Amino acid sequence: MKHTPPPEDTSAERFELARVQTAALVIIAFAVVLFLLVQARFILISLAVAIILFSLTADIISFIARQRIGPVRIPNWIASIVALLLIGAALLSVTSIIVAQVNTILQITLAYAERAPDAIAALFAWAGADTEAAVLNSMRTIELSGYLRGAAGGATSLTQGTVLVILFVGFLFAERVWFQTKLLNFTGSPAQAQRIGRIITSIIHRVNYYLLVKTGISLVTGAMTYVLAQAFGMEVAMPLGVITFVLNFIPNVGSIVATGLVALAAYVQFGDPWLTTVIFAIASVIQFMNGSIIDPMLMGRALRLSSFGILLSLAFWGAVWGVPGMFLSVPIMVMLLVVCSHVPSLRPIAILLSREGLPETEGMLDRDSAPGSR
Repeated sequence: MKHTPPPEDTSAERFELARVQTAALVIIAFAVVLFLLVQARFILISLAVAIILFSLTADIISFIARQRIGPVRIPNWIASIVALLLIGAALLSVTSIIVAQVNTILQITLAYAERAPDAIAALFAWAGADTEAAVLNSMRTIELSGYLRGAAGGATSLTQGTVLVILFVGFLFAERVWFQTKLLNFTGSPAQAQRIGRIITSIIHRVNYYLLVKTGISLVTGAMTYVLAQAFGMEVAMPLGVITFVLNFIPNVGSIVATGLVALAAYVQFGDPWLTTVIFAIASVIQFMNGSIIDPMLMGRALRLSSFGILLSLAFWGAVWGVPGMFLSVPIMVMLLVVCSHVPSLRPIAILLSREGLPETEGMLDRDSAPGSR
């Protein structure tokens, strides 16, 4: 009788093929999303900023709408219009200040351009004349006008982005009345809609708290930097204060860059290594006290973010969206942490993103949703 070989077991092969296909689809999807993030960066950045501003003012609008003038309650649409006008005025004012300071720095940079290569090369005099000459030659090959044109273009984009952000915020205010109804119809379950609403509330509260604390710390740091520069008679005291305030919103890297700019401006203006060292030391103490002592003390455990995760988020969003991505890296990471904490399949990601490996819990979600919680 002819022997028939047993059929080969192809289940393992099919399983491996499915895994390869799944991995390929994940890589393709990631590449497509990354491409869209880069190509639509201007609109997405403006939308992200608008959502953050909307979340900052939503509670205030609700509070205003609950107030009464005699027997008449303030209508929600009036509160929204007032808030939108205030946000628009504030954004345009801040943008004007930043653009003005950038233009001031560009003008001063042009004035310092001839002295800067010699001043920077002199910092390497201790390494020998050959090293100093090599640094000087390298500095003179830098095309400064190209960087200045890029900075001027960035200032123009900032003005355009501000107008787009105001428009986005206005539409978000118009849609907020129907959000709960849309959420209920989308989920089809009151319990699920309530849970998603609590998650969104937790994200809003945590991002708001981070921004409020960071704004306060950055204001103090910028003011102290301005006083320091003014005390030593630096010509760029106000621009340094404004730029220090802005850069402090970039985690870790921003404070280092701000301190380096203060020291570089001092050395270019005075040309005195010892005086520059003193200014650099004082600026470093200011950044260390505010960024490493007061900031973590006020933040406490509110964010629960991993320091390494913050650096990864900073590097990724900086590569995708440039400098604006660095400013948005922490709010985006807060959102990912809260969302991943309450999705069982994504909870391992939340564990990696959290500081002590302790992501969000249901109790923390209830606390954030409670009235008066921060």
